[in-house]
Amino acid sequence: MIYIFIINLICDIINNHIKMEDIFLENIIDKPLVGACIFGQSGGPTAVINASAYGVIKTALESDVITDVYGAAHGIVGVLNDELYDMSEEEDYELKLLLNTPSSELGSCRYKIADPDVDDTDYKKILEIFKKYDVRYFFYNGGNDSMDTCNKISRYMEKVGYECRIMGVPKTIDNDLFGTDHCPGFGSAAKYIATSCMEVDKDTDVYDTQMVTVVEIMGRHAGWLTASAALATEYGHGCGPDLIYLPERDFDLDRFAEDVSKILKQKNNVLIAVSEGLHYADGTFVSEAKTSGTDGFGHAQLGGLAARLASYLKETLNVKKTRGVELSLLQRCASHIASAVDVQEAFNVGKAAVEAAVAGETGKMVALERDDDNGTYSCHTTLLSLSSVANYEKKVPLEWITEDGNYVTSEFINYVLPLIQGEPKLPKENSLPRFARLKKVKAKPKEKVCI
Repeated sequence: MIYIFIINLICDIINNHIKMEDIFLENIIDKPLVGACIFGQSGGPTAVINASAYGVIKTALESDVITDVYGAAHGIVGVLNDELYDMSEEEDYELKLLLNTPSSELGSCRYKIADPDVDDTDYKKILEIFKKYDVRYFFYNGGNDSMDTCNKISRYMEKVGYECRIMGVPKTIDNDLFGTDHCPGFGSAAKYIATSCMEVDKDTDVYDTQMVTVVEIMGRHAGWLTASAALATEYGHGCGPDLIYLPERDFDLDRFAEDVSKILKQKNNVLIAVSEGLHYADGTFVSEAKTSGTDGFGHAQLGGLAARLASYLKETLNVKKTRGVELSLLQRCASHIASAVDVQEAFNVGKAAVEAAVAGETGKMVALERDDDNGTYSCHTTLLSLSSVANYEKKVPLEWITEDGNYVTSEFINYVLPLIQGEPKLPKENSLPRFARLKKVKAKPKEKVCI
């Protein structure tokens, strides 16, 4: 397209004797930003993150101003290592299968990029790659830390005067991104958790012996996922947790034992949902595995909480049988039970990011805003500045947690229920899911042609 534009300018000058100043005023000032784009995925996978990838890639490939569409291998690490895929080499059918393919198909990372004002080494390399491939659009799909990375790159490009539009595409099952009503990935994970709790609850009723089951659910500082287990109790005819504990409230072991003891006097079996990030009043994690290591951003890797609490209840209350269940990675890759609403919204935020960037926006994250339409759920995309989103966590409002701290209110139920609705149409082969199989052709910078 840029070549056609230049040729037309030359023809106008020769044939019509148009002054160069007039051409500049009429064409250059309003000329759209033409160049390639890079899309990358970062942070923990979800059941629908690839739906956002499809939203970005499909929309970018159809754009008149985006010349080439590249996918970064393992997020920003792929940019730094010059490992990019040419997405135009992929078959349309395989790309469409991204809608129902879980995890991060291009590869993810947990790479903490330095503050550009302190160390700009990585940024110089990123700029070098951007120039090499004539990248003028950068889309980054991730959660809190990813939006921080996106914001830093945006600031640096502006500082050095390189015109490149930077857009954040939200995702996280934790639902803790600030500013957006909810995050793509959360609804599907919530649906999986509620369904799994219903199934575990049915299992606890098999025998006539007293039993307490503790289910550990992801959530370091925000309890959105654990709270979603209440859907099982509310809409599963009681097949769900009797008690729910979130990290928004300090945890007390003695009070916990009292809560369980009260339930045991009413029924033979008790099901409890707990967030992995439960902590005592002094801030220390209840999890016995809190010192097992950290991720690339310095976050403690938690685990073992369900087993510890189950053992504690067995000893303290003399319960005949206790079990600890850890859903672990299953809750973030269950595309077989994804929410159709979640899949569609994940695609929408990717599409909106490209459309906004082409229209001139930069330094923004696409967010979801819920519409109040007489009780009928709907939402639309909007834009937030990356600086207002990066490094802020959205937690479950305290007013959505019961006064005794061991369950959630109807306000939370009303919030989450619309997000788990609908069944996606899953392509299958031999009754198994048919996931996308991308060729991942290594990208090569296009040769510049001089006219």
